[in-house]
Amino acid sequence: MAIPSFAQKASKPVARPKLVVGIVVDQMRYDYLYRYWSKLGSGGFKRLLGQGFSFESCNYNYVPTYTGPGHASIYTGTTPSVNGIIGNNWFERETGKGTYVTDDKTVQSVGGTGGAGQMSPRHMLSTTIGDELRLATNFQSKVIGVCIKDRGSILPAGHAANAAYWYDGANGSFITSTFYQAQLPEWVSRFNAEGRPARYLSKPWDTLLPLAAYTESTADDVPWEITFKGQDKPVFPHDLPALSATPTAAGAQILKTADEEKARPTQNLDLIRWTPFGNSLTTDFALAALQAEQLGQRPGITDMLTISFSSTDYIGHWFGPNSVEAEDTYLRLDQDLARLLTQLDKTVGKGQALVFLTADHGAANAVGFLKEHRLPGGGAGIAPMRDSVQQALTRLHGPGNWVLDFDNLQVYLNRPLLAKKGLELAKVQAEVATLLLAQPGVAQTRTAASLQSAHWSEGTGMLQENGFYGPRSGDVLAVLLPGWLEAYSYPVVKGTTHGASWAYDTHVPLLFWGWHVKHGESVTPVKVVDIAPTVARFLHIQEPSGTSGVPLVEVLK
Repeated sequence: MAIPSFAQKASKPVARPKLVVGIVVDQMRYDYLYRYWSKLGSGGFKRLLGQGFSFESCNYNYVPTYTGPGHASIYTGTTPSVNGIIGNNWFERETGKGTYVTDDKTVQSVGGTGGAGQMSPRHMLSTTIGDELRLATNFQSKVIGVCIKDRGSILPAGHAANAAYWYDGANGSFITSTFYQAQLPEWVSRFNAEGRPARYLSKPWDTLLPLAAYTESTADDVPWEITFKGQDKPVFPHDLPALSATPTAAGAQILKTADEEKARPTQNLDLIRWTPFGNSLTTDFALAALQAEQLGQRPGITDMLTISFSSTDYIGHWFGPNSVEAEDTYLRLDQDLARLLTQLDKTVGKGQALVFLTADHGAANAVGFLKEHRLPGGGAGIAPMRDSVQQALTRLHGPGNWVLDFDNLQVYLNRPLLAKKGLELAKVQAEVATLLLAQPGVAQTRTAASLQSAHWSEGTGMLQENGFYGPRSGDVLAVLLPGWLEAYSYPVVKGTTHGASWAYDTHVPLLFWGWHVKHGESVTPVKVVDIAPTVARFLHIQEPSGTSGVPLVEVLK
């Protein structure tokens, strides 16, 4: 075969896909790809696996494994130690109070109520792959983020995005902030006016298949699942019309003005988050964006659409990864993915879109499930841990508000009080590290001083080091034993969570599909931070500014 001459190569434009679609499934463990295999259709997960390339051993290389850090790391190609997104929330020493990962009081809601839209990516300290695509094309490319959660839309879209849209449960609409635009585009207003959330909630949530077919899951009625308010047991069918009849939404903002009060819906539209139809609503909106913004349909320009499916996370937290609810949600998500891939073929063209799918973290098995089967695990009470540290420091050093916050399994000490008492910070950090080791479920502890002065190339030390950003992280960081999880409702532990350093929270799927992707799979260990530099290589553009990952050669061949 003749090798093309330089003249032949130079006369051709740079080869790029028409559209990049990044898909993140919130709280999806790697094993779900195969756990539900026999029930999946041919057009969703199976199509991605059957036609695309799968990295079977993809892990996060930091802790804590939460939604904010996960989305930031996927799209920045680096860890919290660089991008600064150390959690969904953290304590700000400069203000003396906590902050939320996308909180920004300098911007205003656009289409939303209260503070639901006062959000931006200002806390993220490095660029995203979408930012770099915009830079590489002199801002001709469009980059748009879509998710029910604000952080699942804003962080992937990045700083230079054209738009990021998220769901406001108080008014049942997709909204944005003035960080992106002064008003909603007409197509978004039209979509919101259709009232889709109310329609999705107008019918009970029953299983897609006969209940007896859910052989991959536990019994429908088990004691460790959380029950919907208004329901006697956490069992199917979930009567969504009745459950959503109360207009106060679980996660809604408090409405502050008379106009907002008049606009309050007569239905709890926020409930859709805790149903698989939240993913269907997200798909509907993403397809509307694809069409209205002509993504991937403008000659010579590559666009990017980031889509995050969050209902898997809400449902996983409440019912656990072994529930019928979780299985039913993934079977329905499989259908939504098939809808998305089919529309990409029709709108952008077969093989013209580059798609990747991964997850922001995995999930632990519910504590009740583990105990039922005599497996190790438990719930570490957050309030008791904080109180024990506060009481111990009071005994050692006298009265005082020694612990300002305990978040992300990190202790934030009252540094001004330590200075006032003439106590050395590193020594008190070491005392607290020892105190925490005595708490049930704690496997290891490390101090901020040690993380700033030492280096770990493997193990939990490496994971904590990669998740540590000095100006925002705590003074002492703890790691729980395998199977143990943070229990905010201790001693009652229902549902499940994530955030740990173990494989059930770090091992996630990574699939590439579409433009110039050949079918195959690899068991070579790779990291989530490798995704962004791989996409950059596909696009022939600069990788994000803080990238620490490397291009995945096997899929690029």
